[in-house]
Amino acid sequence: MQQQLTAALSSVPDEVRRLFHGRGRRWAGLEQVTVDWLQGVLLVALFRAPEGAELAALQQMLLALAESPAWRQSGAHSLLLQHRYLPDSPTEYLLGEALDEWQVCENGLRFKLDLGKKQNNGLFLDMRYGRRWVQQQARGKRVLNLFAYTCGFSVAALAGGAAHVVNLDMAKAALNRGRDNHRLNQHDLSRVSFLGHELFKSWGAVNRSAPYDLIIIDPPSFQKGSFALTKDYQKILRRLPDLLAEHGMVLACVNDPAIGPDFLIDGMAREAPALGFVERLENPPEFADIDPDSGLKALVFARRAG
Repeated sequence: MQQQLTAALSSVPDEVRRLFHGRGRRWAGLEQVTVDWLQGVLLVALFRAPEGAELAALQQMLLALAESPAWRQSGAHSLLLQHRYLPDSPTEYLLGEALDEWQVCENGLRFKLDLGKKQNNGLFLDMRYGRRWVQQQARGKRVLNLFAYTCGFSVAALAGGAAHVVNLDMAKAALNRGRDNHRLNQHDLSRVSFLGHELFKSWGAVNRSAPYDLIIIDPPSFQKGSFALTKDYQKILRRLPDLLAEHGMVLACVNDPAIGPDFLIDGMAREAPALGFVERLENPPEFADIDPDSGLKALVFARRAG
């Protein structure tokens, strides 16, 4: 991994990007390690408890990396190691002062991240192409963004000229960060709505702004007490025909390695046959996986003609 990171730091991207994706299982023994470039901050995440001397060896390698010419050339100033296998996913600073917040850019758009405080920092990097697709599709459209989190899709939609976006997420703190992200990009907040509700108790609020030209569904695989992917996704799919405009489109996503794209294709055919499968969006090359069906599934559907 040191070799890959040294090469990556020698020519770091201008924007936020994953540099090493061990979870794609292309590097034996490193399946539980990821490394993200957060434009000056290098975030290393461990998803499995290290054995024996593994942790000390990893820390030593990272600190040696921080002494290298490639590190200095990159302009990096902070090195973080996050222990995702522990409760609350604590983060230790191996180098640099603690940063509660940090701003990054993706596709010319700005986002505010939380560093060292939460399991997720506020932007899922594997959805880069999905946000780009939404930006390309959004002009003049009314958009519904379900499980909006920090409103990355909403920021992309407004940047693409969406008429209005409705964001729904039960985590109001995440929606507040979504407002921050829109403000960072100098967006007109009168064109954005934020609904801090649990979806299955809030169909009335969702229906009030229907019909939508574009609906985005990007749920967690599991959210205690509110959502279980294999049990609840179909409840959303069967609502789509009533929410979608005549020529509307849906971007439906699943990011569970154990569930392939047929889960959505077959589920849509069963629950909402008025919608047909159009395409699966490519995943960014830095998220390559030995089994493409284990990676992010971002599928586009459209209402059938007639």
